[in-house]
Amino acid sequence: MIDEAKGERRWRNLLGMVKRPKPVVGATPADVVHRENKWSLLRYRPRPEGVAFETPVLLVPSLINRHYVLDLQPGRSIAEALVARGHEVFIVDWGTPGPEDRHLSFDAITDGYLGRAIRVAAQHGGRGKTHVLGYCLGGTLAVVHAAVRPERIASLTVLAAPVSFHDEGLLSLWTRSSTFDLGAMIDATGNVPWQLMQGAFQMLRPTLPLSKAAHVIDRAWDDEFLDGFFALETWGNDNVSFPGEAYRRYIEGLYRADGLMKESFTLSGRPVLLRNITCPTLAVTFAHDNIVPEESAAPLIERIGSTDKQRVHLPGGHVGAVISRKALATLWPTISAWWAAHDAEPEAKVEPKAKVEPAAQEKPRAKAKRASAKAR
Repeated sequence: MIDEAKGERRWRNLLGMVKRPKPVVGATPADVVHRENKWSLLRYRPRPEGVAFETPVLLVPSLINRHYVLDLQPGRSIAEALVARGHEVFIVDWGTPGPEDRHLSFDAITDGYLGRAIRVAAQHGGRGKTHVLGYCLGGTLAVVHAAVRPERIASLTVLAAPVSFHDEGLLSLWTRSSTFDLGAMIDATGNVPWQLMQGAFQMLRPTLPLSKAAHVIDRAWDDEFLDGFFALETWGNDNVSFPGEAYRRYIEGLYRADGLMKESFTLSGRPVLLRNITCPTLAVTFAHDNIVPEESAAPLIERIGSTDKQRVHLPGGHVGAVISRKALATLWPTISAWWAAHDAEPEAKVEPKAKVEPAAQEKPRAKAKRASAKAR
């Protein structure tokens, strides 16, 4: 009977898929607290009982993805879960660049837009600092910023963030190929179309559409699964084009020159040295990440100067391991606990005062004699 019921629901859902309501995404209540050009900074409304921690949290999604991957749907939202735990949560919405943004530079995005987001979020906390979490390319931007302007960063957390670009992943090999004419592409398109970048990601797993279709047919009886599947598909097909000049610098300075590893990359004219990152740092890598291989993300912890650092290596892929229900139950409570443990400024070490031996102290009578001599 159970199998028959599943079969009926499967066919009902498959036949009605075209008319299925559009999934609700990005529904956690939030307010825009800063806006500039196309990008904006959102602050999620705190839980009714208020904020439980002194230091706010800033989420930095990838520059080419919509921010609501971290607020996918009610009950499956990272932002919703963090707010429920008492965090004050901000998130960067990169918006949609227009043709006029083709000359927007990497520095303007990383030092300008992200820098102002960090400052605004930090102003809401009692310490004048904010925890910063970057996901994928958002993590790379956060790393670059933290290496040059660490003042307002209480801690740094990165998820699947590439820092070493001379790995053997296909994206690295393709972008370093002599057949990839970067200049011609940017000159022709201005901003790099998101459809072009999405096609490159799909080429990493060319059979993925077929496996998705088979999975949907197999699980079509499960309404909860379908809601999550279509919410993720909505996000996956709602991407952001890359401003042309920023993309040129990204490919030339990071992918081709491996600038973070070779210490040749700069931000607003200042060298980006990973050893200058001294704040508490947590890096999360994933075993089956075909977009950011482990060897691309893992070197961060080895290179930074912080003594309070940790890398967590988990099973799963680039997206699923971050937003799945399992991640909500395991990964994000771990990150929340990390922030809670670093909520206050570490106590400054006070060096013990040197003891002054009585024999070394000047005798009162000698002091009086000198004072008398001066008076004369």
